[in-house]
Amino acid sequence: MRRRTRLGLIAALACLPLAFGIGARLGGAAEPQAAVHVGTWVWRGDNDRFGGFSGLELSDDGLHFVAVSDRGALARGRLRRAADGRVEAVEQAVLLPLHDSRGNQVADYFADAEGLALAADGSLYVSFEGYARVARYADPAGAAERLPRPRAFDDLQGNAALEALAIGPDGALYTLPERSGAARRPFPVWRFRDGAWDQPFALPRDGGWLPVGADFGPDGRLYLLERGFFGVGFLSRVRRFAIGEAATGGEVLLETGTAGHDNLEGIAVWQDASGAIRLTMISDDNFLWMQRTEFVDYRLAP
Repeated sequence: MRRRTRLGLIAALACLPLAFGIGARLGGAAEPQAAVHVGTWVWRGDNDRFGGFSGLELSDDGLHFVAVSDRGALARGRLRRAADGRVEAVEQAVLLPLHDSRGNQVADYFADAEGLALAADGSLYVSFEGYARVARYADPAGAAERLPRPRAFDDLQGNAALEALAIGPDGALYTLPERSGAARRPFPVWRFRDGAWDQPFALPRDGGWLPVGADFGPDGRLYLLERGFFGVGFLSRVRRFAIGEAATGGEVLLETGTAGHDNLEGIAVWQDASGAIRLTMISDDNFLWMQRTEFVDYRLAP
């Protein structure tokens, strides 16, 4: 989500329940859930680039992180975790500007980085809104490598383009937009493999829930982070899909109540030493004083 004025953001959010059919059922999650809240920690910084984090990746042990922001910055650092696995500090963090394929810092319409995927060789892939595209970074401080860009990306809605990005067990990239173009239209998923894009399937749309982040877990399944808005706060949901030549499942693992967390947009799925799957998420504060950058941890119940 790109930076907006305070009044513009509030007005846009206030319209969501009416425009996208988010009903009273999104006001809270009464049913038992597979994901158990472990902890929430607020990260603060005074760098001009700090904030707006929309994509997140973690190392296999959940201790080292990379995040991208919608002002075209990349953050790297180490997380200190308590005995129960919740984040309790960020250490050794650095903020770097992202660059285009010519080595220039991305700016304005080209700077809105939203999705992030970490490849097995250590390179990073970033999806962008504004000018919708996916870029590869062999060196996060270096120039981008442009991936082919399908014509379908030209038809995506403004400020609602390639919000989520994930890399599958076979190395294929998967991306999807924040909006599908109609309230009952599924979200198209594009896949990049063997040097070309295709659109093998779509994910079902459910009311006003909009996808904002994705990651493949250690179980090989796709975890989709979705956002809603109801009343005076954000809501978050995580669904899990089995991915092949089609997407199946869609089990809801987590659904928060109103204002349970801030604007969660990035998700990383990892496995702790006990074998439990963990969900770590980060919030986009939209560079507004009334919002926060949060690391939020959940554990999947056995």
